[in-house]
Amino acid sequence: MDQEPFKTKRVLVADKQAHSRELLRILLEHEGCEVSEASDGVEAVEIARATLPDMVLLDLELPSLDTFMAAGELRLHHLPIVAMTGSSRCSDEDRLEEAGFTGHIAKPVVMRGFGLQLAELFQGH
Repeated sequence: MDQEPFKTKRVLVADKQAHSRELLRILLEHEGCEVSEASDGVEAVEIARATLPDMVLLDLELPSLDTFMAAGELRLHHLPIVAMTGSSRCSDEDRLEEAGFTGHIAKPVVMRGFGLQLAELFQGH
């Protein structure tokens, strides 16, 4: 995928698993994004407030602050928030939408097609 559409996009990846953050960072940087990382909900909210990223990718199982509470905090800043779920179809899409999530990505992330999925998420916001 052409890196130009994402060249100036800043993305915060919040996941308790270091290897998941690393994989997403590599994929996002390959697409031309600037990436920040957080390992828990409190850190995610602090970094998002300080940097105001173009998108936040939040794992649904973050320590320190419930993911839905973190989403509520981030929603106050009108940031697009994407849930990272452990299944291809999120079982609670209504709850995610109600909490302010603007989309979701299945984990594990599949490298093929990630750029297109990212483009769709950015276009929706």
